[in-house]
Amino acid sequence: MPFYPSFYPQEVKIETVEPAEAARRLQASALHAYVGADPFAGGPVPKDVTPVESLASYIVVTVDPSAVKDRAERCAIADKILAGLAGLKADFVFHPYAVTPYHADYLSHFDRVENARKVFRERAADGARPDLRVQARGPIAEALVAALSGPASRTEPNATIEQLDLETLLNRRIELNGWIGPPWLKQGWYQAYLLDAAMVSNAETKRTVETTYRRLVSGGYDGAASRIELERTLVSALTAGCERLVAGYTLRREYTSSEYSQGVENVAWDSQLGLESPIFVRTVKLKDFPWNGWLRVGTPNAPAAAWNPIGGFTDRAGRLIWGMLGDPAFLPAPHSASWLPNRTSADVAAGGGIPVPADAVRPAPGTGVLTKVGAGKRARTKLVYRVREGAFHDGTPMTVADVLYSLGLPYRLGAGSGEKGLDAGIAASTALLRDRLVGFRVTKVETVVNKYSDVELVYQVPIVEMYIDHWATDATETAAVAPPWSALPWHVTALMEEAVKRGLGAFSRDEAARRGIPWLDVVRDAKTREALAGVVAAWEVQGYVPPVLKKDVTVADARARWAALKRFYGQYGHFLVTNGPYRLDKWSSDGVVLGVFRDLTYPIGVGTFDEYAIPVRAYVAGVADRGDRLEIRAEVERVSKFARSYEIVREPLGPKVPGLHEHVPRCHYVVVTADGGVVRAGSAPHDDQRLFRVDLKGLAPGTYAVMIAFEANGNAVNPSITIAQHRAGAR
Repeated sequence: MPFYPSFYPQEVKIETVEPAEAARRLQASALHAYVGADPFAGGPVPKDVTPVESLASYIVVTVDPSAVKDRAERCAIADKILAGLAGLKADFVFHPYAVTPYHADYLSHFDRVENARKVFRERAADGARPDLRVQARGPIAEALVAALSGPASRTEPNATIEQLDLETLLNRRIELNGWIGPPWLKQGWYQAYLLDAAMVSNAETKRTVETTYRRLVSGGYDGAASRIELERTLVSALTAGCERLVAGYTLRREYTSSEYSQGVENVAWDSQLGLESPIFVRTVKLKDFPWNGWLRVGTPNAPAAAWNPIGGFTDRAGRLIWGMLGDPAFLPAPHSASWLPNRTSADVAAGGGIPVPADAVRPAPGTGVLTKVGAGKRARTKLVYRVREGAFHDGTPMTVADVLYSLGLPYRLGAGSGEKGLDAGIAASTALLRDRLVGFRVTKVETVVNKYSDVELVYQVPIVEMYIDHWATDATETAAVAPPWSALPWHVTALMEEAVKRGLGAFSRDEAARRGIPWLDVVRDAKTREALAGVVAAWEVQGYVPPVLKKDVTVADARARWAALKRFYGQYGHFLVTNGPYRLDKWSSDGVVLGVFRDLTYPIGVGTFDEYAIPVRAYVAGVADRGDRLEIRAEVERVSKFARSYEIVREPLGPKVPGLHEHVPRCHYVVVTADGGVVRAGSAPHDDQRLFRVDLKGLAPGTYAVMIAFEANGNAVNPSITIAQHRAGAR
């Protein structure tokens, strides 16, 4: 059959491996990937081992505003330190701005980045050195302080060079049921806010920061130029007081075995999440077993977080495991800040005052009971989702009831904190969904039939209308706010909720600590497993249906589900049933074994995400200023494969060839005034000759800088950026 469900490896083993051992095993191809650490510690890398790089941490200069109250004095101290760092050669990239080339919004800030680099590098070239001995936090920061401080340096106890880990900064503690995080998780302006907002000391500046941030996260702008202006305003306000300034960043280096026969290929990774991203297992394949094989992955630390898919799997090893067990509605695009449709897709209609049908429903806080929103409600955006159902690991089919029960979970567990049944960690992680969701309704369930020769594959696809108070220039950001999806069957979710009610554990670490009870683990905690086995047996006899699903699930259907879960537990010894591409087959203190789930109802097949495995770029080849427009020619990279190798070839982007389908890069531009204001931004259209045009009609007389970059195959990372100067004359 041309359709092969799930992804390449038939089995994945994830082991805890010390870095030195990982280096040896990678070289011998006994380990195919090592996630989360550099086993070669900056030393020489063997021939058949290939690194991948992603953003790891920020290097920041912090001047304590409670001790140094004068802004000018803080800025003088910070500037001295930054000038000194600009001249150092160390294991970090000097970059005196919060938005880096590893952020998709880098183009929007490029002129300010270049100005900051120029200022500090000129001072470094003049031999400027700080006469300060500052504090250090983090190993790289300690090395930088040692290099900066001379024997005659005076001590500045109120200044610190810090290494702030991106993973800690994002605080990705809870990925509720396949929801990975806020849709702007990977944006540079958002991470700048996380870095600096708590440090801002001036009350007026703090109001500007919070007002601008709220507009960005709520879609309070009217187009791309307006959004970019807000992003630049936010970053400027965050750094205006010099309480904390970014000095640079470090890169995470992870490794895969690329040996000709025993290695792996087709490896996709994320520009910020690295190999921990769910895109990795959805592309990687073994060279000798391209359609199957046994993938071996190592991590430096054993999983420590509890294994429950509501508030657990929060450490790096746990997220790697859950990224294979659970399917999210949308995947983070690996080389941009956008999102890739995975188990849902959406058509987005934004209007600012879209009427919500009176029969649409919304979960009630505290219970999750679906109640009609009634007449007169309006929303900023209507989304029509297509939900790609499939079987669960215990053999039960996914239905609309699973989606309904999942959408009610944030309201049952997160409508408050400190009350029985509620969870502070869940409340914090689901606040966005509860705040933006106005209502939804299931309009129909389509039957989709795909024919392959004499074989028919039948899929059930619910169509769900969602009405939300959110809008963004990127439609995938809007769609990722509140997708109607569940990686878990309703009966497993209900079982875990029963465990919480009985005090066997709490979903989140925060709630477990607050209540003084265990963090719920439905796999590795024998006491919990045994208690839940008794619940499943009793509920099978009863045909138990949660009260909120009484209208949607029959007793007979419920009894069949509980029976299937009991059989699954008897075979695998745990209750972690999902509809993801891999199933938890075995586990021990130092590893897990995941078996592929090749059920024909699984709607995604091998090769679906292969285009992201080898990121390519496009470049500005020429810019012609025609007075009322810019005309831009492009060069593109193409992948030329041969045997088990490939090379990337750069060539001019030629005219359209009739009948030939090929990817055309997107040309992004930002038009900035002489004083730094953003007046126009967007994507330039192209004609059949593949000439891109930036419309400059209507600009007020003056001088403008037009920043231009191409995005090829969704790759917006480390772009080649060209700045074209344009002068608009008087009318």
